[in-house]
Amino acid sequence: MQGPCSFGRSRRTFIRRVIRGLGLGVAAVSLSGCYGFSGGGGLPRNLKTVAIQPFDNQTASPELQRELFDELRKTLRERLNLREAPEARADLVVRGTIAKYDVDIIAGASADANQTANNRRRLQITIDIEILDQTTGRSLMKRSNLSREGQYAEGGEVDGRRKAIESIMADIVDGVQSQW
Repeated sequence: MQGPCSFGRSRRTFIRRVIRGLGLGVAAVSLSGCYGFSGGGGLPRNLKTVAIQPFDNQTASPELQRELFDELRKTLRERLNLREAPEARADLVVRGTIAKYDVDIIAGASADANQTANNRRRLQITIDIEILDQTTGRSLMKRSNLSREGQYAEGGEVDGRRKAIESIMADIVDGVQSQW
């Protein structure tokens, strides 16, 4: 006798019939005994607030500091469910430095049939970051020379910068979540 999750060779057929016959909502309920979802990767429940200090900008690009700060605020709020608070009351404090911003690095060039060049460029952002858990005094993440690139078409530096910043944000979230 097969158990509730042992569909044998007809598993795919069974799933198709359930989805077609009963609708997706019922299919999800019917199959829930077979598949489980687990949490994890999030922060402990006691870490609810964050203070983000503006990063020291050692580059010649003043807009980079604001863009990085805004994206960090959004990312920590949306992906880690943290609320902003003053540093004195925050569970976590984020500090950092924008160490390097290299732009207009040629990534490649190609020509179309009309002999017009289509140049691809890339830029690189390098930061140092520390995320400190003030409740324990423990550093959740400390990275020096965290460097990410963004490619863009000639004249599209803003798009390349956005891609590099998004990649940095993914690394920050992964770095913090890997502690749990």
